[in-house]
Amino acid sequence: MSESLAETRAAITGWGKCLPPAVLTNDDLSTILDTSDEWIVSRTGIRERHVSHVGLEELAYVAAARALAAAGVQGSDIELIAFGSCSHDDQVPNMASGIQVRIGAHSAAAFDINTACTSFLYGLSAANALIRTGVVSRALVIGAELISPFMDWADRDVAVLFGDGAAAVVLEATRREEGVLAEKLGCYGEARETLRVEGMGGLYANRGVLYGVTRWRFEGQEIFRRAVHGMATASLAALARAGLTPDDVDLVVPHQANLRIIEAVARRAGVPMERVYVNIARHGNMSAATLPVALCEALEEGRVRPGALLLLPGFGAGLSFGAQLVRWGRRTTPLGSSAVELPPNEASALDLIRACLARKLHAADSRAPQPWQQAAALPRGSKAPG
Repeated sequence: MSESLAETRAAITGWGKCLPPAVLTNDDLSTILDTSDEWIVSRTGIRERHVSHVGLEELAYVAAARALAAAGVQGSDIELIAFGSCSHDDQVPNMASGIQVRIGAHSAAAFDINTACTSFLYGLSAANALIRTGVVSRALVIGAELISPFMDWADRDVAVLFGDGAAAVVLEATRREEGVLAEKLGCYGEARETLRVEGMGGLYANRGVLYGVTRWRFEGQEIFRRAVHGMATASLAALARAGLTPDDVDLVVPHQANLRIIEAVARRAGVPMERVYVNIARHGNMSAATLPVALCEALEEGRVRPGALLLLPGFGAGLSFGAQLVRWGRRTTPLGSSAVELPPNEASALDLIRACLARKLHAADSRAPQPWQQAAALPRGSKAPG
C-alpha cells in the first residue's frame, strides 16, 4: 500500500533515559537489611538499582530533553504530554504540566496517568490513539518514578526490588507502517489488594499517617502468577490482532520486575530468551520507567534493527497488565544529543537513603499518633492493616 493511501500511525522517532548516578548494590542493602547478594540475586535477578538525589520532575525533564534531541524536534513542536508515574512530586498540579513548562510545549495537552508499572504502556496507548485519530500529530510519553522516598526500607521483601529512573519517547504521525500495530490492555481488579502501598493517598490524609511513611502489602506468589498470566496472554492477544505469531517477533522488551517472571512469560509466549532483552540486574524495578529505560538501552546496544518487530509486555499494581506490538522505524540512532544533565551529586546511595530515613524519623517524632500505631483509625471496613 502506498504511503498516501495508508492510515495514520504513530512512529517512535525519539527516545531518552535518565538514571541518577548513585547506585545501591545488594551488598549495600545487606548493611541495613537482613539480606545478602546471593539471596536477592537468586530470587529476583537484581544486583543493583539507582537512588535519586533529585525530584521526579528533574529526572523526567532530562529524559524528555534527550528524547526530543533524538527525534530532532523542539519542545514547542509537542502537542501532547502523557506522564506515567505513581510517585508524583505533586498531584495538583500534575506532573505533565511541569514538563510542558520546562520544554516549552506552550499549548500542548498534558495529563498524568497512573497504572503503576504499566503507566508508560498505558500512556503510549493513549498517545497512539490520539495521533491515529488526528487529535494531535506529535506527542511525548514519559515513564518516570521516584520510589526511594516512599520505600519501607525495613521490609526486605520490597526494598530490594525497586529503583529510581525515567525515560521518554517521542511519537510522530506517519503514513508508514510503524509504531503500535496492535495492543491488549487489561486489569485483574479483583486482585488489587495483593499490591498496596499504605500511606500514599487521601485514605490516609489527616489520620495520623505521615505522607511518605509507608507500609507495603506485597503478596509475591500471587503477583508472580498474575503477572506471568497477564503479560503472556496479552502478548499472544496483541500478536493475534495483528495476524502475527511469536516467530515474527524480533525482540521482546518486557517490564523488568523479576527475572523468573521474564523467563516464564517468554516460555508461555513462545519466544526464546535470546530474543528477550533483560537489564534487571543493573536497575531493578523502576515501575513506570522500567520498560522505556529497557527500550532505550536495547537501542544503545544495537539490539533493535530498522524495521524490527518489538513486543512490549508489562504488569503493575491494580493489577494492571498489557502488551504492545511495535514496528520500529528506519532509524535506530538519535538525530542529536541534549546538553541537559542532572545536577551533580556527591552522596552515595546509602547516604541518600539514610538521609531520607532521618527526615522520616524527625517528622514522625514531631507528631502523634505514630504511623501505624492506631491502625483502627484507617477506614478499611472491619479489617485494619497489619
